[in-house]
Amino acid sequence: MLATETIHKEKNYLVQLDGLRFLAVTLVMIDHWMGERVHLPLGYFGVNLFFVLSGFLITRILIHSKLTDDRLQRSHGHSLRQFYIRRSLRIFPIYYLTLVVLALIGFQAAREYLPWFLTYTQNFWIIIHQTWFGALDHLWSLAVEEQYYIFFPFLILFIPTRRIPALLITLIVISFLVRLYLYATQAPWMVQFVLMPTCLDAFGLGGVLAYLMVFRREQFTKVAGNTGLLLVSLGLYALNVYLMMTTSPARNVFTDVFDRFFTSLFCFFVIGKGVIGYQGFMKYILEHPISSYLGRISYGLYLFHNLVFNFYHTPANYITVRAWNRLLRELPFLADTALEPLSMVLFFYGITVAVATVSWYVIEKPINGLKERFAY
Repeated sequence: MLATETIHKEKNYLVQLDGLRFLAVTLVMIDHWMGERVHLPLGYFGVNLFFVLSGFLITRILIHSKLTDDRLQRSHGHSLRQFYIRRSLRIFPIYYLTLVVLALIGFQAAREYLPWFLTYTQNFWIIIHQTWFGALDHLWSLAVEEQYYIFFPFLILFIPTRRIPALLITLIVISFLVRLYLYATQAPWMVQFVLMPTCLDAFGLGGVLAYLMVFRREQFTKVAGNTGLLLVSLGLYALNVYLMMTTSPARNVFTDVFDRFFTSLFCFFVIGKGVIGYQGFMKYILEHPISSYLGRISYGLYLFHNLVFNFYHTPANYITVRAWNRLLRELPFLADTALEPLSMVLFFYGITVAVATVSWYVIEKPINGLKERFAY
């Protein structure tokens, strides 16, 4: 009964995280759909929020699994196996199905570069060729996540628990130093943008949040619940955004070295506050049933949104663009200068939600249910 009660409380404790997923994926979609109309790094912030959130959730799962293994005096191999099976059931089926379908219908990027996508090495292709894939550009972040999953569970499960904080801090420092080295050696900006080691401070900060939550609950509450620290991190993030937008050249030390750290630091406090629970308007937004649902299907939203529309890559004769233009002809008031951007985002958002909903109920949710057979 105690164990059941604890699990129930933990689930309630994290109820606002689906709302944060909804905000993260929405920022990415707006950025990719609005293009040059958006002058703030909304998409970059959304992806970083996902990275920090992933670092928090994965580290928390692995620490709890490690403690359970120790209590039951069993090998950590059990938790390692369960982790990879559960991650595979959640991530692989719809990802691989989407790629195969795109390749079969002649989608150029999927057909031409399929081996890179199938092996989650598309970020290496971007680094090697210094260009993008078009409508499949956004999949670089999924490659980063998978490469992080390859080694991180081994570190958490097989090092002494007391060494976990030092490990996480080391990952953060290494990530920063790698970006600094790349900047100092004038490496192309794409390298630091899509390389997995340069993203480790985001995952590491999420991991620090998880460690505090599990082992230092009182300290976690003081840090994550401190509105002052949240505002300080927001100020540092805003200052860095200002400096990177006003410093010449366009790619500078603020964009290539400091941006991910200060973005991740702000996300650290945003997520920590969400774990404790926002109040007022933010509570209403994050816990609203629509936000919770969209957060639940956020993987599908992220996977499909660029296929629905991308400002830079979608041709004028694409089916969704033709549908949007047809709507403008039928309802010309939507083309009003002030109304058109919002109506366009809502139009493509609706299509993406429809596609992701079908994906969730037909493919993802049934397969996701199989995870119950592989409990930690």
